Amino acid sequence: MNREPLLMIPGPTNLPHAVREALGQPSIYHRDSEFAQLLDVCTEGLKPLFGTDSDVLILTSSSTGAMEAGVVNFLSPGDRVIAISSGKFGERLGEIAATFGAQVSWLTVEPGRAATPEVLTALAADRKPDAVLLVQNETSTGVCQDVAALAEVANSHGALVIVDAVSSLGGIPFEMDDWSVDVVIAGSQKALMLPPGLGFVAVSERAWQAVESAQMPRFYFDLQEAKKSARKGQTPYTPNVNMMVALAEVVALIQAEGLPNVYRRHHQMGEAARAAVQALDLALFADPQYASDVVTAVESPEGLDSTNLVKHIRDEHNILVSGGQGDLKGKIFRLGHLGCAGLTEMRRTIQAVASSLADLGYQCTVEAALDAIEEVAANA
Repeated sequence: MNREPLLMIPGPTNLPHAVREALGQPSIYHRDSEFAQLLDVCTEGLKPLFGTDSDVLILTSSSTGAMEAGVVNFLSPGDRVIAISSGKFGERLGEIAATFGAQVSWLTVEPGRAATPEVLTALAADRKPDAVLLVQNETSTGVCQDVAALAEVANSHGALVIVDAVSSLGGIPFEMDDWSVDVVIAGSQKALMLPPGLGFVAVSERAWQAVESAQMPRFYFDLQEAKKSARKGQTPYTPNVNMMVALAEVVALIQAEGLPNVYRRHHQMGEAARAAVQALDLALFADPQYASDVVTAVESPEGLDSTNLVKHIRDEHNILVSGGQGDLKGKIFRLGHLGCAGLTEMRRTIQAVASSLADLGYQCTVEAALDAIEEVAANA
């Protein structure tokens, strides 16, 4: 068995060797010109991933902190908000808004499905929202929502569009400016191939205008202060310097591969995962029309608790996959294929899944699944 666990979960993800080396570099002073140059490399390097020329701010925070920042800086208590919940993280975004006093109306879709523009249009006409909150890629269900279509509806009602792209940024295309999205939230530990600890918020000009009247409380997550500091090449408070050094390495890796190639690789991984799973005679959980390219949710065979499957894969093969969350606990398992993962890791994972299923009494043929992966690779 390999000593080092293979992370095939939706995050945190495996770290490239260059990123590990960068994390081990000596720290630098965060009030010096060297850090100012580093901050510029990181923020400018992130903008193509967001698809924006607007401000991108880097926070020393978990992704949930970035989600909070993406809400409290732009809204006031009493604002009417539609929160689209396609899973656990859509719920979280709406709960943050409700915690700070927003009047939240829920657009909840069936697990494994995505919100449609038609349903949002009907709800928005009735509720007249000040903002619409949604998640691009819902890792709890393996669903990737059509942000462009949903943002078009929100914009037609004059609502701010706030999007959680935590698990999709750097793995699935995002076009903030072209789609007229106002606030985009992301984190370091997913497709960006870093440990947890950095949050990112991209802000449109219209969103900056909203900040002027927003009344939700904030201190550490005050993005106006972050913007002022960024103009001086600094952060308002002490940043995670070593993570920033590693982020600069990630930017270099993505630039070397080429962002279109990064997206193609993730799409290929998504196609390979879906083909292999179906070759094992397992059912995909997410609507194929909205299937994610960074995480694949799979229905557990009848009579098999996916919690036991996940544990068996970990104990016997040293590979980490994820089970279901909330009401889906025991019913599905999830394969993460984002960051620096490739087809070699996918083959190893599928072999482990098939072997573990067999050990737990579900008969399947791993050769067919591996052949399906090879067919995807050959057609790429």
